[in-house]
Amino acid sequence: MDFTSSSSSSLTFTDFLDRMRHPASVDLVRSIKSFIVSFSFHSANSENDSKRLQDFLLAMETTIKDHPLWAGASWEEIDNAIEGLEKYVMTKLFSRTFACSPEDAKSDQEISEKIFLLQHFVRPEHLDIPAVYQNESAWLIAEKELQKINAFKAPREKLLCILNCCRVINNLLLNVSISTNHVPAGADDFLPVLIYITIKANPPQLHSNLKFIQLFRQQSKVISEAAYYLTNLISVESFINGLDANSLSMDANEFQEKMQAARLAKAAQVAPRNISTPRDPQPVYCDKEIHMGGRHYPFMEAEAGKLTVEDVHKLLSVYKDVVNKYSVLCQAVRGLSLNKEKLPVALRGDLCDCILEHPRADCNPAEQDVVEVEGTKEKEKETVSAGLL
Repeated sequence: MDFTSSSSSSLTFTDFLDRMRHPASVDLVRSIKSFIVSFSFHSANSENDSKRLQDFLLAMETTIKDHPLWAGASWEEIDNAIEGLEKYVMTKLFSRTFACSPEDAKSDQEISEKIFLLQHFVRPEHLDIPAVYQNESAWLIAEKELQKINAFKAPREKLLCILNCCRVINNLLLNVSISTNHVPAGADDFLPVLIYITIKANPPQLHSNLKFIQLFRQQSKVISEAAYYLTNLISVESFINGLDANSLSMDANEFQEKMQAARLAKAAQVAPRNISTPRDPQPVYCDKEIHMGGRHYPFMEAEAGKLTVEDVHKLLSVYKDVVNKYSVLCQAVRGLSLNKEKLPVALRGDLCDCILEHPRADCNPAEQDVVEVEGTKEKEKETVSAGLL
């Protein structure tokens, strides 16, 4: 099969579906549906699921060869039918077979987070990639091919993304060897470039995608070039998981410093994102207000993680209002008696303590102890009328 174009895969799959709509295919359709349903009778287990699929594809290959719909068909047509069958079945079983265990999810997250940190400081020189092989435009094409891997559900198409990525790299190395009259590039030149491309691309769910291809791609198809490139990317995954200062010919302290700096950079990026894109966009203040003395106080029972952008703007407005009222209140209270026992109850406590620690600037210490009863009552009336008590 030609792995270079996804259009050939689409044509193969379309032809398979067209034949399955033929009235003569009713027995094949029944067998396929029965196989898919049978998975619900077993608990999820990657190895067992893989064996069931491989056995089913082998059995169906024999059935299709002998079926009237493929009477007189060439080997290529039979092969295309099996490819279409694999895609159909695995698309239906994708949620059951892809990243189906907590261990897979954990492995995906760990390598993705590590690659994210490495992206901040790893350069081609750290992997001993010669300058002559450093071609950013070609590398970008390879990165884009690798990043497509999660866009597909069929193992063949996922493998195609890996093949296309690796072929771009291999062609680059080959062209450089030809133009510079160097010995043709080998694995020692290819693998470091693939490692760097993988770090730059940080393909989503790398571990689960590699495992999925290994388990559910027809074993007879994972040979030759496909097997070589797949094995290389599996080696890349292993290398990155164990990557340390020695892997990059870097001082251990420098490596740790750069990793820590990358973690801090990541934290700085995540923090504002969490504020700007909350999970729950619904305002939380409507039915969470506290009523005291005839006035309502929004956000008193709100949770920080559930605040929306609109809530933040409202909180800023409320904060400014509180500061203004606090300033007015302080000015009013400074004209009152500074004896706690003679102050209105609403003005006692922390606010009173703050005022007592910062007396009026225009009063001398002797004047601060004077109690002016009439002036106090007038100030209290003004304060109440302003709605500040």
